[in-house]
Amino acid sequence: MNEFYIAILSLIAILGVISVYFKKSPFDKLIGLAVMMGGVIPLIVLKGYIDVAVLVAIIMPLTTIFILQATGRNNDDS
Repeated sequence: MNEFYIAILSLIAILGVISVYFKKSPFDKLIGLAVMMGGVIPLIVLKGYIDVAVLVAIIMPLTTIFILQATGRNNDDS
């Protein structure tokens, strides 16, 4: 049964990587990164690295917030 979970979660992570590769907007890229992390974090947990998964789960949203703030400031219409 673990092989099924690993296959599905790997597919989710690969779909996230593909979406990041093809999207042009920084916001769309961040959504793709979130999808990728949604597939990677459970894989980390399946391997038994709970502490690493918690660290990734804390760092990923924080960096996303900072990146969104940095890219959102470039919307000058003048």
